[in-house]
Amino acid sequence: MSRIGKLPIPLPEGVTATLSGQTLEVKGPKATKSFTATDDVTITIGEGEITITPRGKSKRARQQWGMTRSVVANVVHGTNATFKKDLEIRGVGYRAQLQGNVLKLNLGLSHDVDFVIPEGVTVTVPKATEISVEGTDKQLVGQVASDIRDWRRPEPYKGKGIRYKDEYIFQKEGKKK
Repeated sequence: MSRIGKLPIPLPEGVTATLSGQTLEVKGPKATKSFTATDDVTITIGEGEITITPRGKSKRARQQWGMTRSVVANVVHGTNATFKKDLEIRGVGYRAQLQGNVLKLNLGLSHDVDFVIPEGVTVTVPKATEISVEGTDKQLVGQVASDIRDWRRPEPYKGKGIRYKDEYIFQKEGKKK
């Protein structure tokens, strides 16, 4: 039995959910989102909560059960609040600045990196060495943060690069003389 899948998803105040077939539409104060589930699970809306149950005992149905529950929980949370990822830039001369819809990154390369911010995501730069990515779609926020981080991943000797705020980078020892 799925430990994640069997948990009901509570609907916060001001959030409503409607079901038509396998498509769940959730409306909240921040956004309106929809999710289409596979035929391996059954979605039911009760009083103030959504439950997901598998159809049958096949391996695929049990896999989809927990995954569908997690995605629906993220959709419900995204309609009521935002998801946030904080990035930190470390390195001499490394910095970021926001110019309209473009994030300009100086990362020690021969050129500046111009990262175009996609729709549905808000990027802010509180300091030159901090980047904050926010949005109502958890997958999109994580993908944008990962794409920004990919321009200069933290290296293991000096720790220079772009890292998540709570990320720990294991420092390797350099050459011995």
